[in-house]
Amino acid sequence: MTTPCTGVILAGGQASRYGGRPKGLERVHGERVIDRVASVLRAATDSLLLIANDPGAAGWLPGVRVASDVRPGIGSLGGIHAALVHAGTAVIVVAWDMPFVPRELLAELRERGADADVVAPESSGSRRGLEPLCAFYSPACIAPIERALDADDRRVIGFFDQVRVARIPLEDVRRFGDPERLFMNVNTPDELELAERHASTADRDHHRNQEAGQDNAHRPAGGRDA
Repeated sequence: MTTPCTGVILAGGQASRYGGRPKGLERVHGERVIDRVASVLRAATDSLLLIANDPGAAGWLPGVRVASDVRPGIGSLGGIHAALVHAGTAVIVVAWDMPFVPRELLAELRERGADADVVAPESSGSRRGLEPLCAFYSPACIAPIERALDADDRRVIGFFDQVRVARIPLEDVRRFGDPERLFMNVNTPDELELAERHASTADRDHHRNQEAGQDNAHRPAGGRDA
C-alpha cells in the first residue's frame, strides 16, 4: 500500500518581487509559476498544501489549504518543518519559484521514499550537491529538524546525518531532463526571461513528441510504413 503523501508548495521567506507581486505569481509561457508547481505536485501526491506567510496567500490557489511557518523567520528549513507538521504525512516539497520540475521526477521521489526519510535529487547547480527544496521528507524528520533548530542550526541539510537519506544520482536525474533547467529558480527578471525561452523550447519539443507518438500509433503493428 502506498504511504500517504502531501504535495507542498513552499512560498515562504522574503520573495523577490516584480512590480509588487510575489515571484511565484509571475507567468512563464502564460501560466503562473505557482500553478505549474501545483499541477505537477497534484499529479504525484494525494493532496496539496501551500506553506506561505504572505497575508494574501489564501487567494493564490483557491481550494488548496494554506498554512504558515510554525517557527517563523528561520528560512527554508522552517518551511520544510512547517510542511511536515501541518501535513501530518510524508511530503514532497517544491519551491514555488521552480517552474520546470517534472511530475515524473516527483513520482520517483515518492517511490524511493518507501525506504528512506529523505529523498533528494543530486544537482550540479547547487552548492550542496542536492536539491533539498525539491525533495521527499517523512514525518521521522520532524524531531531531528527541531533539534537542529534548537541548536540554532538553520542549514537545510543540517539534520541529514540523523535520518535515512537517499540521493537520486545525477545520471538518473538526467533521465528527466537537463538538471540545470529542471531545478531552475526564477528570482530575477532576467531569470524570468530565460525561463520563458526555456518554456517555449520545451513546449515545442513536447508537441513534436506527441505528434511522433500519434504517427507511431497509426502504423501497422510490427510493420514499417509502406
